[in-house]
Amino acid sequence: MLPELPPLPALTRAEAELIDRYLEVVDLLGRVNPAQGGDTYRGLRAAQALVGKAVALRDALTLMHRRGESELHAETLARALRVLDGERRTARVTLPPQTGR
Repeated sequence: MLPELPPLPALTRAEAELIDRYLEVVDLLGRVNPAQGGDTYRGLRAAQALVGKAVALRDALTLMHRRGESELHAETLARALRVLDGERRTARVTLPPQTGR
């Protein structure tokens, strides 16, 4: 039996869209990260998809700005990212720890 995840914090529709688009971009960047290994075709496909996802992320932020949501509530958004496995997903974008010298 899987442990129950904490509920997502209350988000506006625009904030939820921002979180979803951000994680899509992060997932693709993790697939492109040369320090993570993999094959070039996989990285190429992720890089091609990244263009469209970056536009969607920009559009989500534009919508928030137009709706008067001028401040990102970092604590709330960070909680949402954690519930959605954001720590593991964003870790794939960074350099892995150095092993043995």
